[in-house]
Amino acid sequence: MFSIATGLMGFLLESQEDVERELFHAVAELFHLEVDLLFFDTTSSYFEMDEWDEEEEDLKAPGHSKDSRPDLPQIVIGLAVTRDGIPIRSWVWPGNTSDMSVIPEVKRDLTGWKLGRVVSVIDRGFSSEENLRILQRTGGHYIAGERLTAGKPEVEEALSHPGRFRTIQENLEAKEVVVGHGEARIRYVLVRNPAEAKRDAHTRAKHLEKLRQKLAKLKELDGEAHTKAHCALYSHIVYKRYLQIDAKGNLRINEKAVKAAERLDGKYLIRTSDDTLSVEDITLGFKQLWEVERAFRTIKTTLELRPVYHRKDDRICAHVLLCWLVLLLVRLAEVEIRQTWATLRSELENIHLIEWKSADGKVFQRTELTTEQMGIFSALKLPEPPRN
Repeated sequence: MFSIATGLMGFLLESQEDVERELFHAVAELFHLEVDLLFFDTTSSYFEMDEWDEEEEDLKAPGHSKDSRPDLPQIVIGLAVTRDGIPIRSWVWPGNTSDMSVIPEVKRDLTGWKLGRVVSVIDRGFSSEENLRILQRTGGHYIAGERLTAGKPEVEEALSHPGRFRTIQENLEAKEVVVGHGEARIRYVLVRNPAEAKRDAHTRAKHLEKLRQKLAKLKELDGEAHTKAHCALYSHIVYKRYLQIDAKGNLRINEKAVKAAERLDGKYLIRTSDDTLSVEDITLGFKQLWEVERAFRTIKTTLELRPVYHRKDDRICAHVLLCWLVLLLVRLAEVEIRQTWATLRSELENIHLIEWKSADGKVFQRTELTTEQMGIFSALKLPEPPRN
């Protein structure tokens, strides 16, 4: 059985490109999928291993862990999904792959699918100038997150631009900002979440209160104890952004840094190459990136991607591909029936096969289907399980 399973995994991997392309086109036609917006993101998945040779040249490698497990080797997984959350393509890269480096491959792989006019939606980790140019090739466009603290003059101008925010939906406001002229023109949408702004302000206030307490305690120390506490505080992942060293070498709160942080409360900046999209479409389109995050959560939890024990690269890739195939089925069922997979699975798990014993032998019979169960099979155009 093991050899059959590994053989099937190998066959599936060899046919991956054809399988993904043909499945997508079949599903797109059957479910009338909208592929005008494609969302892309990456995640990481670690390996449970007793021994690991860091010198091995394979997919397993140390890297930035999105699972908070930097102590274990990992792989990087990429997913492209539609606005309905339907996964259309998956990728696997070595664990030390940076987000910025994968866009050319993703664009190249999807170009051959002849998807028509597509706007790619990506987060801030992918939006280098080169990647944005690549996404515009062959008539494509992008909606991309922009780092607010990157120090780019265009970003500073967008943040300082006057104008009122317009309400898009509850706790979501936006305004359009155009920076530059001619070929240097950049279209931005500055978004503000009032509820998130309050949370940011509250969190910062708590951090500053604790920081003031630590600075007061620092004054009571001297010698080596003072030096260690000074260095620890100045390099602290949270507090360092609010600190500066004065002329006497003492730490104090940088009020300008505090004001700069207040200016960004609840805000994020979106950049787009498409002038035909409305501010509302851009804002809500970018917000839908959570569909990729939801897909990753499903793969890691519901479908139990982890732990991964495979050692060979081809089996690792096949493992991820199998998870992608199951995710596709899960999402299609959710879209068609408009219920979560947890709800669907809970209902279907109540179908049982009962064993009846008598002097004449054994009889197996399925339990009667409920109205809800029959509705699920009907909506998915699946035959009901045989009675016996």
